[in-house]
Amino acid sequence: MHNALRKLVLISVAVASIGMSGCATVDDVKHAQATADQALSTAQQALQAAQAAQASADKANADITILNQKVDALGQKKGQRG
Repeated sequence: MHNALRKLVLISVAVASIGMSGCATVDDVKHAQATADQALSTAQQALQAAQAAQASADKANADITILNQKVDALGQKKGQRG
């Protein structure tokens, strides 16, 4: 009996939920698609900016490596003279 009542309540809640939820209109779907398209565009722009920043950071790191090598070479020359 308890299980039957429980099932009846669950079924009633499910039916009520379905009845209260309406179908999306064409305008709702178009709005959702436009929002998704805008989000995708923004994400692509952010990715491009991130890639440009990464390229800039990579170049800066390469420049630092070159400068460190030059400093090391100068230090070795100074050590040979000393």
